[in-house]
Amino acid sequence: MGKIPRITAGDARRAVTGGEALLVCAYEEEAACRKAMLEGALTLGEFRARLPALSMEQEIIFYCA
Repeated sequence: MGKIPRITAGDARRAVTGGEALLVCAYEEEAACRKAMLEGALTLGEFRARLPALSMEQEIIFYCA
């Protein structure tokens, strides 16, 4: 497995608001995710539901607080 690239919060916000990336809260438990939810983010469950329809080219940004 390769090194996971890290980006700044500003770069993440620009990518998400520009429609270039999906923002996903990486907590397994929905309650924990709801406490750390950022604007425009998906829960891990919501992300998994959308996964089959996503392109392999879709940028995905995972975060945890």
